[in-house]
Amino acid sequence: MIGTDIELAAKFLNEGLTVGIPTETVYGLAANALNEDAVISIFKIKKRPFFDPLIIHVDSIQEAKKYVENFPEKALLLAEKFWPGPLTLLLQKNDKIPYLVTSGSDKVAVRVPNNPLTLSLLKQVSFPLAAPSANPFGYISPTRAEHVQEQLGNFVPYILDGGISDVGLESTIVDCTSDIMTVLRLGGLPVSEIETCLGEKLLVKISANSNPDAPGQLDKHYSPNTAFVLSDNLDKSIMKHKGRKIAILNFGQGHISPQIYALNLSETGSMDEAAHNLFHFMRQLDALKFDVIIAKKLPEYGLGMAINDRLTRASVK
Repeated sequence: MIGTDIELAAKFLNEGLTVGIPTETVYGLAANALNEDAVISIFKIKKRPFFDPLIIHVDSIQEAKKYVENFPEKALLLAEKFWPGPLTLLLQKNDKIPYLVTSGSDKVAVRVPNNPLTLSLLKQVSFPLAAPSANPFGYISPTRAEHVQEQLGNFVPYILDGGISDVGLESTIVDCTSDIMTVLRLGGLPVSEIETCLGEKLLVKISANSNPDAPGQLDKHYSPNTAFVLSDNLDKSIMKHKGRKIAILNFGQGHISPQIYALNLSETGSMDEAAHNLFHFMRQLDALKFDVIIAKKLPEYGLGMAINDRLTRASVK
């Protein structure tokens, strides 16, 4: 069931059930982060491995402080600047947060989402919400309530409909537990803006692994069911797959034969527009069941870095 009834969503969460929630990044599959049975249901519904940690969502810095051992000065500076917004901070957890949420780590990922419905919901419940993306594990992230309904509607009693996600990319994750601030996931907040706020360069550590420090670090992720290729040169890639049913995920100017089906993330070259369209366009192309989807690599600056990260992980065989 899809709707905008915050009280009903809160009722289900209080009962230990999962609910689909909107954020400015992507839609989340939310449950009481302090209730281990509820958290287990998230992993089961998504078929998500228990070694992949979850993010907890709160409505304010004050609420975040209830669940961490300390809030370092630099982390506080970022929170004051960018919350609510697409930034997740990795902090030392306290005993209130179950290890199930953090996959055994002493660190917990925390953020304040920038969506009015979800912020209101967070104020109505007395606990933080653990909420990974509301999709089967490894598949393309959802940016509309309908995306959640299509794939998880049979498993959740309610999906809070906050419209289309404004940003369309998951949050940027920064590890704030040491003197060296480290980006663990590229996302909806460009690293350059974080560096400007802090007045220092950040270490970027987004290498794929099977024992992630944060969500979104696995090598194969965000993947359609259709074969997916990331290309520096569309013409060469199209020739390589000649004879197959090809679809193109394009960006910016550039001629594509009218005989080839194509969607353009942003004809004007806008990174914001490209991020906003990314997952929805990937879902559209996947549903059309081509033999292969070829995505054009974006320039490596601003949100282009995060978009390329998603495209790269989607293309892993």
